[in-house]
Amino acid sequence: MDARTKFYQFVERQGLRHTGQREKILTIVLATEKHVSAQELYDLVQKKHKEIGYATVSRTLKLLADSGVCRIVDFGDGVHRYEHQYGHGHHDHLICTKCGMVAEIYSEELEEIQSKLVKKHGFVQTRHKLDIFGLCSKCKT
Repeated sequence: MDARTKFYQFVERQGLRHTGQREKILTIVLATEKHVSAQELYDLVQKKHKEIGYATVSRTLKLLADSGVCRIVDFGDGVHRYEHQYGHGHHDHLICTKCGMVAEIYSEELEEIQSKLVKKHGFVQTRHKLDIFGLCSKCKT
């Protein structure tokens, strides 16, 4: 199922309407390949659709997260950011605490270690995330 279908099926199950504003916001979210806050997404939306207000962007982001189309990421700076999950496999993050640079990483070896730990402890994993905080190559000097 594609992201749009998933989102609109979720909206319908919630008893909400399919609106043009939600469609425009969804289009921008799916075209954005970075982690965006509600304010950053609002700024992107405003470039094309001045009639869409901040509250609509914020509410739509919550719906996108609740539907599973986006996920909320927290890089420890008190700002919730969103990233769409469609077309992206599982990944983790390296976060620079000085400049805010975020690198997405995937390590099959790391995933295997995590799976072994889960199995060793008899745990049933439903999801996981790994965020490593430090200084990027530019900031470490």
